[in-house]
Amino acid sequence: MTAIDTKRFGFFKQKRVGQHGKLFYIYKLRTLRDEEHQLGHLSKSATRLGRFLRRTRLNEWPQLLNVLKGDMSFVGPRPDLPGFADKLEGEDRIILLVKPGITGPATLKYRNEERVLERQKDPEHYNRTIIWADKVKINKNYVRNYSFYLDLVCIIKSTINT
Repeated sequence: MTAIDTKRFGFFKQKRVGQHGKLFYIYKLRTLRDEEHQLGHLSKSATRLGRFLRRTRLNEWPQLLNVLKGDMSFVGPRPDLPGFADKLEGEDRIILLVKPGITGPATLKYRNEERVLERQKDPEHYNRTIIWADKVKINKNYVRNYSFYLDLVCIIKSTINT
């Protein structure tokens, strides 16, 4: 289905940083055209079907394989590309104690991150200095205050807000 729209195989895997800083491959549905992509301009290069999949979060469904493999959980900090979470220092490294999740408090807050970044003059700088710093704060709070109830709230909010 996405293979027709993107002209490439519909599934792809990408290296991400997981629990204890271990690298693993995350599975996703391809939603972007085969062209150069810049942070903050992802929706402009998303296919028509890709925009729908991203908006409804259906492109995240293959990550259930990551949960079954034990690389991820349903709730937790999102797994980041190398260059972010693996560079955490000091008390920020608490985030790496837990498995990354398909959803979590930071994911919910920044569910419209692409649209926010599209409006920035320098999306890369804004992401690294504003959004990333806030996500670290949110994720540290999540790890420190973990509870089954908080996970349940995140799952409910994720399903309601798709």
